[in-house]
Amino acid sequence: MTAVLLGVLGGLCLFVYAITALSEVLRGMAADRTRIYLSRFTGHLLSSMLTGILITILLGSSSAVIISALVLINARALTFRQSLGIVMGANIGTTMSSQIIALDPGQFAAIPMLLGLVLMIAVPRDAWKQGGKALFYFGLLFFGLLTIESSVEPLKESAQFREWMAGLERPVPGALIGGLVTLIIQSSSATVGMVITLAKQDLVTLPAGIAVLLGAELGTCSDTLIAGMASGREALKTGLFHLVFNLITILLALLFFQPFVSLVAWISGGQEIDQQIANAHVFFNTLGVLLFLPFVGSIRKVFDRLMPDTHGSEAETPVPIETNA
Repeated sequence: MTAVLLGVLGGLCLFVYAITALSEVLRGMAADRTRIYLSRFTGHLLSSMLTGILITILLGSSSAVIISALVLINARALTFRQSLGIVMGANIGTTMSSQIIALDPGQFAAIPMLLGLVLMIAVPRDAWKQGGKALFYFGLLFFGLLTIESSVEPLKESAQFREWMAGLERPVPGALIGGLVTLIIQSSSATVGMVITLAKQDLVTLPAGIAVLLGAELGTCSDTLIAGMASGREALKTGLFHLVFNLITILLALLFFQPFVSLVAWISGGQEIDQQIANAHVFFNTLGVLLFLPFVGSIRKVFDRLMPDTHGSEAETPVPIETNA
């Protein structure tokens, strides 16, 4: 059991580190463009949602995108109204990572790691070195998952572990575990990735995987909420909207838990459990956005009434971002 625990912790450390480092590298490579796109293509709710989806897919982190939006709000280059679509789009964009993890790319992790290492060492140009770092961390991310997957294989024979995992099928305890793990490791992608990895070894059922996934969606609000609390009032409203959005959709999913599990199983057909959990991630966040869309205007007015902007109308006129090199 000690070897299993050390293997899981080692793989988890690699995975979380790779996610953080990859996000930082990609954000650094596209920092100016990210700021420009977030501020320029957010004039309407649907366009801001699409912008949030695309940038989250590119950066691989919904928290990074939302925190970038908070920074822009503080700089008065973005308004609270514009940020609402970005938050919802980021929630959809982050589900792409679970789909990739479900494809089981871990067996090929050494290829991008090797290519990235060659670029970092052998190529003098800084832009190529940064690309090499991104490739290396991308491969390291999946190598971490492969390490976890190999380490947990002996647990198939453990009746005690299977009994504990079966307890996660109860939606509330499962969600609490998912939220706690995400709070500790500060990455919902890592939590969802671990669940999908356990499912590959037949150690997690679909209901248990979905319950933990729901908790991870709530736990991921912590960093954006803290960033909002450390910012101005408009940015804080965005952090609170992220929390309210996730909390309401999670409560609804818990309330209709069994029908949602049945819907995921029906739509997924005969796919493996790991792929069904990845599909549940997409369905949950997409359905949540569709549910919220008709009420976004009213929710914005409630936030504005409860927390009026101290700058008045200035917040509705973002300061343009310089695009000159």
